[in-house]
Amino acid sequence: MRAMLPRRGARRPSAPGDGPAVQVEGLAKRFGQTPAVSGAAFQAERGSMVALLGPSGCGKTTMLRLIAGFEAPDAGTVSVDGRVVAAPGEFVPPERRRVGMVFQDYALFSHLAVRKNVEFGVPRGPGRDRAVNDALDLVGIRAEAERMPHELSGGQQQRVALARALAAKPSVVLLDEPFSNLDANLRERVRGEVRHILREAGTTAIFVTHDQDEAFAIADSVCIMLRNAVVQCGQPEDVYLHPVSLEVAAFLGAANVLDGERSGAFAQCALGALPVGGSGAPDGPVKVSVRPETVRLRPAAGPTLDAEVTAVEFRGIYKAVFLRLASGVEIVSNVGAGTPAAKGERLQIGVNGPVAAFPAN
Repeated sequence: MRAMLPRRGARRPSAPGDGPAVQVEGLAKRFGQTPAVSGAAFQAERGSMVALLGPSGCGKTTMLRLIAGFEAPDAGTVSVDGRVVAAPGEFVPPERRRVGMVFQDYALFSHLAVRKNVEFGVPRGPGRDRAVNDALDLVGIRAEAERMPHELSGGQQQRVALARALAAKPSVVLLDEPFSNLDANLRERVRGEVRHILREAGTTAIFVTHDQDEAFAIADSVCIMLRNAVVQCGQPEDVYLHPVSLEVAAFLGAANVLDGERSGAFAQCALGALPVGGSGAPDGPVKVSVRPETVRLRPAAGPTLDAEVTAVEFRGIYKAVFLRLASGVEIVSNVGAGTPAAKGERLQIGVNGPVAAFPAN
């Protein structure tokens, strides 16, 4: 994911299509004695959507503020469109970075109509009205242009905030927890609309979220932030299936973690000899991470083990089936809501697909 920045004395001029839209290298920020971002590095390719995914307090929002120019880094560099905008001894103010921002609470001006809100970030000139109208059309709220923010739904307010960010035609749009203020029924629909709008605009977007489903659903690339640092970047499927550490695997969802021994492409554990995906740990003692959804009940083919169902929890679209192996090891399997399973039942189980293995120490 990382690429080398040009040396300070040999910077290349910004050129459309030249390198990533955003490049962050070695970024660090402290507030007093508290680290907010530590040595972070990632990039956003032009026209892509990148999710910064991590728990609360890991530095996601601070990262956005450093890219936008609302905070100055203590170390490291930020480049936008091939131009260094933050580095030791150098700082380009926010209004000169060509970066748009959509805040978590939308930050609309309550005393201004929709059109006036969108106009706010667009320079005065003969093309201003057209830029505003284009932005309103793009997000589908031109009919609401004369309404006040309090007269709009949450989804409509978000569209206004997005139109305001896009009207100035920025190189990149930053979104801070963009769907957190919406109820669950509205969130899924709106995030699809936002993805479509940004695709239509051809704008690079970086958004922060603590919601794994949200990040995986709309991002081209996901960067995991833990303990104030970016610890892994990649396509959603790759990050989920091939986490770089047990910590990342645990953050991305429930996992059965078993003691094992790796030898070549397989790890021997309580569930048998399982194929290991990705590079993972070297041969020797390992911790094997097996996703619950890969544990199959009554598999039609492949190696199987005897297990007893100790509990079943109905969770809407799936069931969590808790199992005890003959060895006494307990695991969980996530299966479809209609899959039959009853407490006390004995059945055969198997693992579908590769697992992840990490050094035991």
